Amino acid sequence: MAAIGIEDFQKVEMRIGKIVGVEDFPEARNPSYKLKIDFGPHGVKKSSAAIRPWYDKEELLGRHVVAVTNFPPRQIGPFSSEVLCLGAVQRDGRVILLRPDSEGEPGARVA
Repeated sequence: MAAIGIEDFQKVEMRIGKIVGVEDFPEARNPSYKLKIDFGPHGVKKSSAAIRPWYDKEELLGRHVVAVTNFPPRQIGPFSSEVLCLGAVQRDGRVILLRPDSEGEPGARVA
């Protein structure tokens, strides 16, 4: 693992968001969803998330997540992903989405 300084870490803007829309994304290389995530005063942003094997659409809708919000948009096929949802990759390859302990306010910065 490469060490970084606190100054580098502080440049990464992670915020709490609430998933308000979930659509299948059949054009993606890996089984994915197109997510719409509400970041409160920072607006609703789009994200591509390769999590379809582990999550149903219904369980994602309304879920709070942690996402990096200051990466430049990334083109995934025909879709522009504006934020990166954070997840922990398990030994078996499953991805567990990160979320706050309590609901938290959409848009709150993770420090």
